[in-house]
Amino acid sequence: MVLLLPRSQNPPPDLHHHFPIDRGGKGPSRLGRLERASSAMAKLSCLLIVSFAVVAALAATDDDAAAAAEGITVAEASSDPENKCVYTIYVRTGTIWKGGTDSVIGVTLLGADGSGVRIRDLERWGGLMGDGHDYYERGNLDIFSGRGPCMRQAPCRMNLTSDGTGPHHGWYCNYLEATVTGPHLGCAQQLFTVEQWLATDASPYRLYAVVDNCNKAKDAAADDDDADEPRVTVL
Repeated sequence: MVLLLPRSQNPPPDLHHHFPIDRGGKGPSRLGRLERASSAMAKLSCLLIVSFAVVAALAATDDDAAAAAEGITVAEASSDPENKCVYTIYVRTGTIWKGGTDSVIGVTLLGADGSGVRIRDLERWGGLMGDGHDYYERGNLDIFSGRGPCMRQAPCRMNLTSDGTGPHHGWYCNYLEATVTGPHLGCAQQLFTVEQWLATDASPYRLYAVVDNCNKAKDAAADDDDADEPRVTVL
Protein backbone atom coordinates (compact mmCIF):
# COMPACT_ATOMS: atom_id res chain seq x y z
CA MET A 1 0.00 0.00 0.00
CA VAL A 2 1.27 3.47 -0.98
CA LEU A 3 0.78 6.42 1.32
CA LEU A 4 0.37 9.85 -0.32
CA LEU A 5 1.78 12.64 1.78
CA PRO A 6 0.35 16.13 1.47
CA ARG A 7 2.45 18.60 -0.57
CA SER A 8 4.33 21.00 1.62
CA GLN A 9 3.15 24.57 1.43
CA ASN A 10 6.45 25.92 2.67
CA PRO A 11 8.63 27.74 0.10
CA PRO A 12 11.86 26.07 -0.99
CA PRO A 13 14.82 26.73 1.18
CA ASP A 14 16.90 29.75 0.41
CA LEU A 15 19.97 28.37 -1.33
CA HIS A 16 21.80 31.57 -0.62
CA HIS A 17 21.23 30.93 3.05
CA HIS A 18 22.92 27.51 2.86
CA PHE A 19 25.44 28.42 0.17
CA PRO A 20 26.29 32.07 0.72
CA ILE A 21 27.99 33.88 -2.18
CA ASP A 22 29.28 36.73 -0.11
CA ARG A 23 32.08 35.45 2.04
CA GLY A 24 33.54 38.30 3.92
CA GLY A 25 32.12 40.78 1.42
CA LYS A 26 34.69 39.83 -1.22
CA GLY A 27 32.37 38.17 -3.79
CA PRO A 28 30.11 41.07 -4.75
CA SER A 29 32.92 43.66 -4.67
CA ARG A 30 35.08 41.55 -7.01
CA LEU A 31 32.14 41.10 -9.39
CA GLY A 32 31.47 44.82 -9.28
CA ARG A 33 35.04 45.62 -10.20
CA LEU A 34 34.86 43.24 -13.19
CA GLU A 35 31.62 44.82 -14.37
CA ARG A 36 33.06 48.32 -14.07
CA ALA A 37 36.21 47.28 -15.97
CA SER A 38 34.14 45.70 -18.76
CA SER A 39 32.02 48.84 -19.03
CA ALA A 40 35.11 51.05 -19.23
CA MET A 41 36.63 48.87 -21.98
CA ALA A 42 33.40 49.02 -23.98
CA LYS A 43 33.32 52.82 -23.73
CA LEU A 44 36.99 53.06 -24.76
CA SER A 45 36.40 50.82 -27.80
CA CYS A 46 33.44 52.93 -28.86
CA LEU A 47 35.51 56.11 -28.47
CA LEU A 48 38.33 54.67 -30.59
CA ILE A 49 35.92 53.67 -33.36
CA VAL A 50 34.41 57.16 -33.42
CA SER A 51 37.90 58.73 -33.47
CA PHE A 52 38.99 56.59 -36.40
CA ALA A 53 35.83 57.51 -38.29
CA VAL A 54 36.46 61.22 -37.73
CA VAL A 55 40.09 60.95 -38.88
CA ALA A 56 39.03 59.07 -42.02
CA ALA A 57 36.42 61.69 -42.80
CA LEU A 58 38.91 64.53 -42.40
CA ALA A 59 41.39 62.71 -44.63
CA ALA A 60 39.01 62.90 -47.60
CA THR A 61 40.39 65.30 -50.21
CA ASP A 62 38.80 68.08 -52.18
CA ASP A 63 39.25 65.93 -55.28
CA ASP A 64 37.01 63.28 -53.76
CA ALA A 65 34.36 65.88 -52.95
CA ALA A 66 34.52 67.24 -56.49
CA ALA A 67 34.22 63.75 -57.90
CA ALA A 68 31.19 63.05 -55.73
CA ALA A 69 29.57 66.27 -56.94
CA GLU A 70 29.99 65.03 -60.52
CA GLY A 71 28.43 61.66 -59.70
CA ILE A 72 31.74 59.79 -59.79
CA THR A 73 32.51 57.01 -57.33
CA VAL A 74 36.04 57.03 -55.90
CA ALA A 75 37.53 53.67 -54.90
CA GLU A 76 40.90 52.69 -53.54
CA ALA A 77 42.94 50.47 -55.85
CA SER A 78 43.46 47.97 -53.02
CA SER A 79 39.70 47.31 -53.01
CA ASP A 80 39.92 46.02 -56.59
CA PRO A 81 42.08 42.90 -56.98
CA GLU A 82 41.90 43.07 -60.78
CA ASN A 83 44.95 45.30 -61.27
CA LYS A 84 45.63 43.74 -64.64
CA CYS A 85 46.41 46.83 -66.71
CA VAL A 86 49.73 48.66 -66.94
CA TYR A 87 49.76 52.45 -67.07
CA THR A 88 52.77 54.33 -68.44
CA ILE A 89 52.92 58.12 -68.11
CA TYR A 90 55.38 60.45 -69.86
CA VAL A 91 55.64 64.03 -68.57
CA ARG A 92 57.63 66.75 -70.34
CA THR A 93 58.64 69.84 -68.35
CA GLY A 94 59.23 73.02 -70.33
CA THR A 95 62.65 74.61 -70.76
CA ILE A 96 61.33 78.03 -69.79
CA TRP A 97 63.18 79.81 -66.95
CA LYS A 98 61.94 78.59 -63.53
CA GLY A 99 59.85 75.97 -65.31
CA GLY A 100 60.84 73.17 -62.91
CA THR A 101 59.17 72.42 -59.59
CA ASP A 102 59.59 70.48 -56.35
CA SER A 103 55.84 70.10 -55.84
CA VAL A 104 53.92 66.84 -55.79
CA ILE A 105 52.34 66.21 -59.18
CA GLY A 106 49.28 64.02 -59.70
CA VAL A 107 46.95 63.17 -62.57
CA THR A 108 43.43 61.90 -63.16
CA LEU A 109 42.73 60.01 -66.39
CA LEU A 110 39.13 59.59 -67.52
CA GLY A 111 37.34 57.90 -70.38
CA ALA A 112 34.41 59.38 -72.28
CA ASP A 113 32.02 57.82 -69.74
CA GLY A 114 33.67 59.63 -66.81
CA SER A 115 35.32 56.53 -65.33
CA GLY A 116 39.05 56.22 -64.85
CA VAL A 117 41.95 56.30 -62.43
CA ARG A 118 43.51 58.93 -60.18
CA ILE A 119 47.21 58.96 -59.31
CA ARG A 120 47.82 61.33 -56.40
CA ASP A 121 51.65 61.32 -56.56
CA LEU A 122 53.22 60.19 -59.84
CA GLU A 123 56.74 59.93 -58.43
CA ARG A 124 55.81 57.75 -55.46
CA TRP A 125 53.38 55.69 -57.50
CA GLY A 126 55.71 54.67 -60.31
CA GLY A 127 58.81 56.81 -60.87
CA LEU A 128 61.23 54.97 -63.18
CA MET A 129 64.08 57.46 -63.41
CA GLY A 130 66.23 55.91 -60.69
CA ASP A 131 67.50 56.93 -57.27
CA GLY A 132 68.64 60.51 -56.93
CA HIS A 133 66.76 61.74 -60.00
CA ASP A 134 65.18 65.16 -59.62
CA TYR A 135 61.76 64.98 -61.22
CA TYR A 136 59.97 67.83 -63.02
CA GLU A 137 63.11 69.88 -63.67
CA ARG A 138 63.53 72.09 -66.75
CA GLY A 139 63.61 70.07 -69.96
CA ASN A 140 62.98 66.73 -68.22
CA LEU A 141 61.08 63.88 -69.83
CA ASP A 142 60.04 61.90 -66.75
CA ILE A 143 58.60 58.41 -67.06
CA PHE A 144 56.26 56.67 -64.62
CA SER A 145 54.63 53.25 -64.74
CA GLY A 146 52.47 51.06 -62.52
CA ARG A 147 49.60 48.59 -62.39
CA GLY A 148 45.95 49.36 -61.91
CA PRO A 149 42.41 48.30 -62.80
CA CYS A 150 41.63 48.43 -66.51
CA MET A 151 39.54 51.41 -67.60
CA ARG A 152 36.20 50.74 -69.27
CA GLN A 153 37.18 53.15 -72.06
CA ALA A 154 40.44 54.57 -73.36
CA PRO A 155 41.60 57.73 -71.54
CA CYS A 156 40.65 60.92 -73.36
CA ARG A 157 40.37 63.48 -70.55
CA MET A 158 43.07 64.50 -68.08
CA ASN A 159 43.32 66.65 -64.98
CA LEU A 160 46.95 67.40 -64.07
CA THR A 161 47.45 68.74 -60.54
CA SER A 162 50.16 70.24 -58.33
CA ASP A 163 49.99 70.54 -54.54
CA GLY A 164 51.95 73.81 -54.66
CA THR A 165 54.59 72.76 -52.11
CA GLY A 166 58.37 72.99 -52.21
CA PRO A 167 60.93 75.81 -52.54
CA HIS A 168 59.58 76.68 -56.00
CA HIS A 169 55.99 75.64 -56.56
CA GLY A 170 55.52 77.00 -60.08
CA TRP A 171 55.74 74.42 -62.88
CA TYR A 172 55.47 74.68 -66.66
CA CYS A 173 54.33 71.48 -68.37
CA ASN A 174 54.57 70.92 -72.12
CA TYR A 175 52.58 67.71 -72.30
CA LEU A 176 51.57 64.44 -70.68
CA GLU A 177 51.26 61.23 -72.65
CA ALA A 178 49.43 58.21 -71.25
CA THR A 179 49.56 54.61 -72.45
CA VAL A 180 47.33 51.84 -71.09
CA THR A 181 47.50 48.15 -71.96
CA GLY A 182 46.44 44.83 -70.49
CA PRO A 183 46.01 41.11 -71.23
CA HIS A 184 44.03 40.47 -74.44
CA LEU A 185 43.63 44.24 -74.83
CA GLY A 186 45.00 46.68 -77.33
CA CYS A 187 47.27 49.57 -76.42
CA ALA A 188 45.37 52.79 -75.74
CA GLN A 189 47.52 55.90 -76.13
CA GLN A 190 46.62 59.55 -75.67
CA LEU A 191 48.69 62.73 -75.90
CA PHE A 192 47.51 65.62 -73.74
CA THR A 193 49.07 68.92 -74.79
CA VAL A 194 49.24 71.22 -71.76
CA GLU A 195 51.60 74.16 -72.49
CA GLN A 196 50.56 75.87 -69.27
CA TRP A 197 51.87 77.03 -65.91
CA LEU A 198 50.62 75.26 -62.81
CA ALA A 199 51.32 78.09 -60.38
CA THR A 200 49.66 80.75 -58.27
CA ASP A 201 51.99 83.52 -59.45
CA ALA A 202 51.74 83.01 -63.22
CA SER A 203 48.80 82.94 -65.64
CA PRO A 204 46.30 81.26 -65.51
CA TYR A 205 47.00 81.36 -61.72
CA ARG A 206 45.86 77.86 -60.82
CA LEU A 207 47.47 74.59 -59.75
CA TYR A 208 45.76 72.34 -62.26
CA ALA A 209 45.37 71.88 -66.00
CA VAL A 210 42.45 70.12 -67.67
CA VAL A 211 42.77 68.76 -71.20
CA ASP A 212 39.70 67.18 -72.80
CA ASN A 213 40.21 65.19 -76.00
CA CYS A 214 36.96 63.23 -75.69
CA ASN A 215 34.41 63.41 -78.47
CA LYS A 216 31.38 65.50 -77.61
CA ALA A 217 29.15 62.61 -78.68
CA LYS A 218 29.26 60.14 -75.80
CA ASP A 219 29.56 56.43 -76.37
CA ALA A 220 26.16 54.77 -76.68
CA ALA A 221 26.92 52.52 -73.73
CA ALA A 222 27.57 55.52 -71.52
CA ASP A 223 24.01 56.78 -72.16
CA ASP A 224 22.41 53.41 -71.44
CA ASP A 225 20.12 53.54 -68.41
CA ASP A 226 21.50 50.18 -67.26
CA ALA A 227 25.14 51.30 -67.46
CA ASP A 228 27.19 51.36 -64.26
CA GLU A 229 27.84 54.73 -62.63
CA PRO A 230 31.16 56.42 -63.45
CA ARG A 231 33.97 55.15 -61.25
CA VAL A 232 37.41 56.58 -60.50
CA THR A 233 39.97 54.31 -58.85
CA VAL A 234 42.72 55.89 -56.74
CA LEU A 235 46.14 54.36 -57.39
